[in-house]
Amino acid sequence: MNIELWFDVVCPWCYLGKHRLETVLRDFPGEVTITGRAYQLDPAPVPPGVPLRAAMVAKVGDTERAGQMLAQVTELAAADGLVLDFDRAVAANTFDAHRLVAWAAGQDLQLLMIETLQRAHFEQGIDIGSHAELARLAGAVGLDEAAALAYLASPTGTEAVNADLAEARELGITSVPTFVIDRKFVVQGAQETTVLRSALEEIMRREAVDTAR
Repeated sequence: MNIELWFDVVCPWCYLGKHRLETVLRDFPGEVTITGRAYQLDPAPVPPGVPLRAAMVAKVGDTERAGQMLAQVTELAAADGLVLDFDRAVAANTFDAHRLVAWAAGQDLQLLMIETLQRAHFEQGIDIGSHAELARLAGAVGLDEAAALAYLASPTGTEAVNADLAEARELGITSVPTFVIDRKFVVQGAQETTVLRSALEEIMRREAVDTAR
């Protein structure tokens, strides 16, 4: 089973959804692979250093509503052992972060790179729109920091990210996380682990039936 995960690095629901998927897969039968695919909630440029909470207020146009939305996902994530510190988090355009993930994928470190970027953004208040910070995080997972910085300074990886974004549009993906399983089935949202496990078990059952025919 191959699970393609369309996600954005700054999406808290993607962070929670990926965590729940990995929790389910710890004791899930059969061989399962996860492939990260790029999606951008907002492709607009972001000035450096903008607090995420302020950016959220500007987006929804209501301070109280923005606070409630952030509080809700923070509480849900905490129940799963994840830290979302929206008082430290910095808004960022994620295109280059996705390029870095594509580069890490070529060195078999895609999922670790995604996890590192998510923790940096949500827990540590690191600006993942900064090339210097992205290169430093690449170094933290065992990649060459100088090579990462040179890679980010070039246009390399742009086509890979754009291909994912285009494919998301072709598949009709309008929200993330979206899990596409074996190009046949789709599960959307940060589902509870029990719901996600049941969905994957049903997919495995259906595929076994199809194979037996």
